[in-house]
Amino acid sequence: MGAAKKGDVFVLSSPSGAGKSVILSRARLADPAILVSVSATTRSPRKGETDGCDYYFLSHAEFMRRVDGGEFLEWAEVHGNLYGTLRSEMDRLAASGQDAVLEVDVQGAASLRALGCAIVSVFIMPPSLEELERRLRQRGTDTAEVIALRVKNARGEMARYKEYDFVIVNDDLDTAVADFQAVIRARRCRAERFECRLEDGGEASRAKV
Repeated sequence: MGAAKKGDVFVLSSPSGAGKSVILSRARLADPAILVSVSATTRSPRKGETDGCDYYFLSHAEFMRRVDGGEFLEWAEVHGNLYGTLRSEMDRLAASGQDAVLEVDVQGAASLRALGCAIVSVFIMPPSLEELERRLRQRGTDTAEVIALRVKNARGEMARYKEYDFVIVNDDLDTAVADFQAVIRARRCRAERFECRLEDGGEASRAKV
């Protein structure tokens, strides 16, 4: 029986409120083997978020200390807060050999590409800016000023969709989740993900993903 080669690293980006976290959560419920990179941030935890699980919540001083120490693979300021991917997280994902997902903004995705990281990039697109604003207001976690800034920034983020390998429009959540799962399945079906050999009798073995 052949063994599957190492998994892919999927980079998932979207404007704030477009639904990437929900899509990823639903996909992982169906496929718990998918690992998730935990990003670091200086923003305050939202209700229900846990340090070390949803994010590594750091003070601004601690974040910058780690930046100066070269501990981040990429980092950026987004909506007034700092976000970044720790090198230790990428090392953990690479060592696992499993498919993994990084939630990063468009700046972070561009930084990873510039570093030559082997990634499969997916952009989650809201159906419209009006719908995005409605979802942000419905979420009830941000002030009117923050929502206005997020919507303003979303316009520029959405304009960069052509930098990504795949684009999924989150108009219907079930369809968007299925589309993301289809991207993962398609990548798993690539010939280079398999190492098969013929068994006695001339029958090909099937390698597991």
